[in-house]
Amino acid sequence: MGREVAESCIDGVIIEMVSAYSTRFYSSKPDVAARRIEAIGYQVGHQLSERYTMERPRFADHLEAIKFICKDFWTEVFKKQIDNLKTNHRGTFVLQDNHFRWLTRISLDPAVVANTEAASEGESGADSGAQMTSMLLYFPCGIIRGALTNLGIPCAVSADMSNLPACKFPCDTRQLVVLVF
Repeated sequence: MGREVAESCIDGVIIEMVSAYSTRFYSSKPDVAARRIEAIGYQVGHQLSERYTMERPRFADHLEAIKFICKDFWTEVFKKQIDNLKTNHRGTFVLQDNHFRWLTRISLDPAVVANTEAASEGESGADSGAQMTSMLLYFPCGIIRGALTNLGIPCAVSADMSNLPACKFPCDTRQLVVLVF
């Protein structure tokens, strides 16, 4: 029997990690904080995909690996499959989760949004809430990128959270050029 951790514990650790990197370690450098959070997610995704594919043969093509991520990997990590997978057949895949677990408990209060739109001074509570939510999504982007990279598919992953708690993860698997000197 596999070891399991309570979902609330995982949520707490992730929220605290994002908070620590965003407000304490790199409060004046949000781009560095985002890269660090994504790098942690990358490592987690890489290791999880290694564990979940240990007894499987290598995937024949990109689509087979993406389907593994959408069905088996996502089920192991988020206890459900991806709701929708779209592709342009040119190396771009969009994974859509209509009820993303890590965003279900996050809400931006419409009253706060209305009040802060009326007041035009400084950073609003809604803006900081949206910024913290977007920082939270760097971690699952890293998980997806790490898992796909481990499966032999280098890619770039981003997130679209325009309709909470739904979330889209566009994955661009076209060959990335990396120059090493």
